[in-house]
Amino acid sequence: MNFEHSATIAAPKAKVWDFLMDVPKVSQCVPGVQDVAPLDGDNYEGTLKVRVGPIGLSLTGKITMAERDEAAGRASMVAQATDRKVGGGVQAKMSMQLDELGANEVKLTITTDANVMGKLGEFGQPVIRKKAEQMMAEFTENVKRAVSA
Repeated sequence: MNFEHSATIAAPKAKVWDFLMDVPKVSQCVPGVQDVAPLDGDNYEGTLKVRVGPIGLSLTGKITMAERDEAAGRASMVAQATDRKVGGGVQAKMSMQLDELGANEVKLTITTDANVMGKLGEFGQPVIRKKAEQMMAEFTENVKRAVSA
């Protein structure tokens, strides 16, 4: 499944970039994320607790920063997480692009390619897509608030 979400943020590009590259800090903008901690270098571990339809999930896994290009305003990460109780998991590659619109305004575009596996995948794409889009909208609103604070 592929998703794309974009938002305009009223802040200088450098400030938004610095915030987004602080994985433990920016992870607090993702609804349901708990306990993100660095492992080594560009690797982090954490837990995402979320409800998809009638099911509560606790996805535990690893996030790896795969690319950081500040000059181009581009970064990407890979996430792998599983829920042992439900018997399923998610693998996702997320790309982020920051485009300067003005001195104090940037456009953030996040593109995600996600594979949902196991019993978790049985929910069906429409339910999962709706939840993912809702979470991305909340995430970008939280980033806007955090950067402008």
